[in-house]
Parts: sequence; structure tokens; C-alpha cells
Amino acid sequence: MPYQKRLGPLDLSFLAAETRESMMHVGALMQFSAPSKDAHEDFLVDLMDEIKRDTTIARPWNLKLRFPEMLANPLQMWVEDEGFDAEYHVRRSALPRPGGERELGILVSRLHSHSIDFHRPPWEVHFIEGLGDGRFAMYFKVHHSLVDGYTGMRLLSRCLSNDPHDLDTPMFFERGVKERPANTDETAPTLAALMERARVEWSGTRAAASALGRVFRAGQRHDRDLIAPREAPRSVVNRAIGRNRRFATQQFETERLRNVARALDGTMNDVVLALCAGALRHLLGELELLPTDPMTAMLPVNTRPKDDPGGGNAVGAVLASLATDFDDPIERFEAIVASTRAAKEQLAGLSQNAVLQYSAMIIAPVLFSQIPGAAERVRPAFNVVVSNVPGPREHLYFRGHRLDAYYPLSIPFHGYALNITVVTYVDTLNFGFTADRDALPHMQRLALYARDALEELEAAIEERVPTTQEQPSER
Repeated sequence: MPYQKRLGPLDLSFLAAETRESMMHVGALMQFSAPSKDAHEDFLVDLMDEIKRDTTIARPWNLKLRFPEMLANPLQMWVEDEGFDAEYHVRRSALPRPGGERELGILVSRLHSHSIDFHRPPWEVHFIEGLGDGRFAMYFKVHHSLVDGYTGMRLLSRCLSNDPHDLDTPMFFERGVKERPANTDETAPTLAALMERARVEWSGTRAAASALGRVFRAGQRHDRDLIAPREAPRSVVNRAIGRNRRFATQQFETERLRNVARALDGTMNDVVLALCAGALRHLLGELELLPTDPMTAMLPVNTRPKDDPGGGNAVGAVLASLATDFDDPIERFEAIVASTRAAKEQLAGLSQNAVLQYSAMIIAPVLFSQIPGAAERVRPAFNVVVSNVPGPREHLYFRGHRLDAYYPLSIPFHGYALNITVVTYVDTLNFGFTADRDALPHMQRLALYARDALEELEAAIEERVPTTQEQPSER
């Protein structure tokens, strides 16, 4: 019997949201350095020949939609692509000389601006040469309905090895996801099982509604810490978007960020938000477009059990203040910490089912912005998405080539023209800024201002806690 798999409600929602302008694919840019100056110059030529010659494709990478002409079909399901074309999905490109970071950013921005072909499995890989000194990059994109960012990170890492001498690691699409075994204990649901399922769903709904009620009551008390939907001010990043994208990157040493977090009694996530807040405040202030009220962020939350193999989507969400109305960087940081702690308390004690229902409730106003012509007229549910995805903790290699940086690309959509995603890799934190090309024409500045925001925080900490020098003793 041919393989078929129905899509879950969240996966279907990503297909329903797909438009010419709001494309629901995520991506990653990985940069590799050659093992030596004498590295094989035709490495990518040989790799492409190998892929064309004898690549085998495993699930979910060989799955396509049964109804590609009607994405939001409630009967939509994944089926195997019997005519899978490896040359279509895996491609080789070259940068124009001089082949620097600017040329790479321009190419990746364009690649990310192209829609996925839903008549085929919804993913692509581009190997990009021309960076000089034997370096190359890999750009990967996949539709969010097939895998989420958490799963994509894990699956993409499967073509990498922690052994620099491993020259035969299979490509990630040759290794599938181990699906959960089907429950064969019951051939059909009993009335008792259906009643229990209804009880669990209702219990999750009540818990989620109660948590949402606390959020709105906090808003009535003018509590700045607990952020309610649609408290965000209108801003230049909350507008209708086109199909073209801009992409910028920034990389930080995690130890620097940990030092800031320790000094100010916060977390790494708080530091990430503070850098985003500082960069946005600087750029929008420079353009005279900074809102008077504090901007807010939506933070995706992974709800998977620790040993979940991935596949599909299991993502919750909370809202937090970016405190962009504070001029002092430490006061801004402390306001962010108070807000993220209040948001986490909302999820404490909730089941996975309740977290997902609560998340759906707080981001539901996003749907209003998807109505044609409404993005600039309705108040946004939040201003920007900021995601923090855990990545590999040890150095990885692709057939002897060392992975130097891993930058994520994400999804702008109508009313929400900027998405910031962060991935940890060994001892670095890698920021990917993805935005609508017309909404934010100065993306590189935003990335540079994130570095300025870190230096500003470090300087403020130095002023608050000056280094004490040992006084010479009297003789």
C-alpha cells in the first residue's frame, strides 16, 4: 500500500498561510572552510556527481503533497514522490568575484525570496562556491509544514560529523526520521477512550483560557511585565510585505553574552532580546521611526519531550517586552528580564496540550493582519518574532571541511516584516535577520547595531561595577 500521512492542524496552518508574499519556508546558511590549502579544488563537482549517480532519499525528504494545487485542503496528506529528481533539489552555484560576505548575502537573500515548488518535496539545498581559499557555503530551505526549525536543525546536522577525517558522511536526506510505532493495542477507539480524549482537550482549554485571563487582567492593571496580545505599538516593521527578502548576519562569542547575563541576573535569552531591542531602538531612532511605546516580541517555545525524534510542528509561544522606550541599556535589560520571567510563569504547570492552546490564543490576532489591506490598519499582536534555537555544541565537519558558522533564515509575513532567529554553535551565537526588502532597507545596519548594543551593555556594567584595584600598603 502506498505511503500516506495526514497533516496535523498546525502543519496545515502553515500551508493555509502560504501566499506569493508570505512564504512559509525556513532556511539555514552554513559556511565551511577547507581542511588545508591543498584541498581538492573539485570537491563540489565530485559531490554533485555523487548525488546525481547514487543518492537514495529517505522520509520525510521524499514526501510531497497529494493536493499541491489546493494547499489548505482539509484532506491534505504527504505521499511519496515516485519520480524524485535529486538534481532539482540539490544545486550548485558560484558567487561573482570577489566572492565576499556581501555577495553571499545578496545571493542567499534572492534564493530565500523564491517560492517552494509544491509539486515536489518542499525543500532545496544550494552549494555555493567562490568564497576563496577553498571555502564554500550551503544554503538549505524547507517548508515549515514538513519540519519545524527544531527538527530541521537536528536533521540537517546528520550530514555533519565531529570527526574531521570522516570523508564519507551521508547527506542528511539519505537519513530518515524514525517514526513513532503505531499503537496496535486498540483496533478502534472505545467510547471511554473518546471521553478521556475530550476530557484532556477540555482540561487544556480551561487551563489555557485561565492563563490568558491573567494576561488581560494584568493589562487592565497597566502591568508592564506581562504582555497581552495587541499591546504592541504600530511600527515600520508591521506592514504588508512583498515577496523579496533581505538577509543579514551577526556572530557573537557566547562567553561574552554569559558574562552579561551573570552580571545582570538574567539568562542568555534575555541577552539575545536585549541585543535585538538595542539594535531596533538604534536603527528606528536613526530613521525617526521609533514608537513611543515599548515594542514587543513573540518568542517561540519548543514543547517537545526531550527524546522526541522530531517531524511536524510542536511549537508554543509567549510574548515579552523589548523595552525599547528605555534609553538606559541596563534599565532596558532589567525590564526585559521582568517580562520574560512573567511570561514563563504563565506556562508553569501547563500541559503540552494547554501550552499549544494558550499559544494559539495569544497569536490569533495575527490572522487579522493577513486580510488584504489590513496590515497597516490593525494593531499588531506583537512587533517582531525572536527565536532562539539550540544548535550543535561541538565542532562539526562536512567531509573534512570545518563548519565555521551557522545562520538561520526565517519567515516574514504580512504585518510582521522582520524575523530574528538565533542558533548556538559551539562557543558562538549566530544571528540571522530576515526581513521584507522594502520594509527594512538597512538590514546590515541592524546587524551592526546589535554588536553596538552588546558593547553598550558591557560598558554600562563596567560603570556600575568598577574594577577595584588593590591599594598599596603603607610602609
